[in-house]
Amino acid sequence: MAEKRDYYEVLGVSRQATSEDIKKAYRKLAKQYHPDVNPGDEDAEAKFKEINEAYSVLIDEQKRANYDRFGHAAFDGAGNGFSGFDFGFGGLDDLFETFMGSAFGRSRRSGGYGPVRGRDIQYSIDITFEEAAFGVTKEIPVTRLQTCTTCNGTGAKAGTYPENCKRCHGTGQIRYSQATPFGQFVNVKTCDVCNGEGKIITHPCETCNGKARVSKKSRISLNIPAGIDDGQTISLKGEGESGLRGGPAGDLYVVIHIKPHPIFKREGYDVVCDVPISFTQAALGGEIDVPTLDGIIKYTIPEGTQTSTVFKLKGRGIKRLRSNSRGDQYIRVNVEVPTKLTQKQKELLRQFAEISGDEGLEQKKGFFEKVKDLFKE
Repeated sequence: MAEKRDYYEVLGVSRQATSEDIKKAYRKLAKQYHPDVNPGDEDAEAKFKEINEAYSVLIDEQKRANYDRFGHAAFDGAGNGFSGFDFGFGGLDDLFETFMGSAFGRSRRSGGYGPVRGRDIQYSIDITFEEAAFGVTKEIPVTRLQTCTTCNGTGAKAGTYPENCKRCHGTGQIRYSQATPFGQFVNVKTCDVCNGEGKIITHPCETCNGKARVSKKSRISLNIPAGIDDGQTISLKGEGESGLRGGPAGDLYVVIHIKPHPIFKREGYDVVCDVPISFTQAALGGEIDVPTLDGIIKYTIPEGTQTSTVFKLKGRGIKRLRSNSRGDQYIRVNVEVPTKLTQKQKELLRQFAEISGDEGLEQKKGFFEKVKDLFKE
């Protein structure tokens, strides 16, 4: 006969382990090697028996004290064979809770026929750059499950009501006993007659066919606030699918997508705009037309403006969320060099070059001074 392993080693705990440590280790191992999880696996069944044997000793203070003092000899000839295994707290009831989750606890308390919250739904909408900047109200089409108005959400035909399932007596769960080497185990499974509902609808509503809800299309008004950014979500509480049996409705989440603008780019609450200007405008300065979110305005640039110079228009950007203030607009001017010139234009430019030389070209002079310094020696 194989020598028994140390009980602490079986559960993977130290000799200083607390009762909670032992319970935690037992639940983890029992779930892993339970026969229901490993049907037909003899090795798993043997490990499960070994785990239960170790747990029954170490969880009992008196048995654990004797085991710590005498080892396995403390129980040799005692004739217990662990037939009196205690499945109290931390035993199979606790283990079934781990396997079944809340359904096991629910079956012992109130059955499965209770309020159920409706499902959340999601919708995406595309809006323009300007709509995002200033806000807009949209009507969006939504298809969702809503409470059947014919049966008022009962699922039963008028004049009838759902009845308790006779197989599970309204609990939604079936208990059955299973003989094991350690005694009778009580297992729990979902009722196969009512599918865990606990109720049977013998005369279903003709409109919803007993489902209590029907799919409907509706239009919902959506207020999109000024300043919203791409990818942000607006939540509408209670606008999701209707709940069951008096449960609350789910929520509707609307994801905002902003269409690219041909002129403007967004940086936070600021707006950036590239404006082309002519060589003459850059050299002489003067008024230029600048597009803004509020329309085209006149803006005066100074003479000698260089390409890529940025000017700021305060308060011409995007409205901030939950605020009356706005970001700024930045104008980046780009000097366009003409690609097609008439003979007269060319002649005039040559005359201009002869007259001006390098006078006034500060960047050019500064650049070549750096070049001279670099190659002096």
